Amino acid sequence: MLIDSHVHLDAAEFAADRDEVIGAARAAGVQGFVVPAVDSDSFAAVLALAAARGDVCPALGIHPLYVTDAHEDDLDRLDEHLARGEAKAVGEIGLDHFVTDIDPARQLDFFVAQLRLARRHDLPVILHVRRAVDAVLKQVRRIGVRGGIAHAFNGSRQQAQMFIDLGFRLGFGGAMSFAGSSRIRELARTLPLSAIVLETDAPDMAPAWGQGERNDPANLARYAALLADLRGISREEVIETTGRNLREVLGGWTPG
Repeated sequence: MLIDSHVHLDAAEFAADRDEVIGAARAAGVQGFVVPAVDSDSFAAVLALAAARGDVCPALGIHPLYVTDAHEDDLDRLDEHLARGEAKAVGEIGLDHFVTDIDPARQLDFFVAQLRLARRHDLPVILHVRRAVDAVLKQVRRIGVRGGIAHAFNGSRQQAQMFIDLGFRLGFGGAMSFAGSSRIRELARTLPLSAIVLETDAPDMAPAWGQGERNDPANLARYAALLADLRGISREEVIETTGRNLREVLGGWTPG
């Protein structure tokens, strides 16, 4: 089953043609979409999308690049939603050490608080790890969660294995499409297929063939074919295995 493990369908970039974008992805073979929130203001939109569509799986969390405008009571709101069973994962959460104008201490405070909520509610997490893989691993290991997904993984083989040992899958997508992304392509080729899930991060992270354009979830079908080519296996095996990996992370969730 071909499922996009990370797509922001609630984003403003899709406001004018969201139904058409989803329809095009479905026509390309994408059967499900995991939609992570990025701040408390997006909780309602993500939940409404999931309520309207059986092929959307909601995740709720506060992204590290949005913590500047976040408030402590946003964590209380998140806790309430999780207590009602309204999300299948906590995310997108984590750390971002690439952007330098977001207070790293504030990022860490919100990340740790959300990891603790995930542990309390026994939910997987969807992790943002840009330039912060070791720092994220440290907190995940310290607090302990049920596993989840390291979104847009771009670390080393050793770091990948650390995530795998902690019960995580690793998200691969458009970065594989760049010939110069040799490390990512090598990881995609050689890591156990059981550790990989596919993602677009649409509308962001456009592939090599769509630079300067909006990224759409229909591209996931081409990512599956690309991963199959890198590994020398069938596209069907990639789709079946990565879909199963994602459903296992999400406690068996299957698109309706």
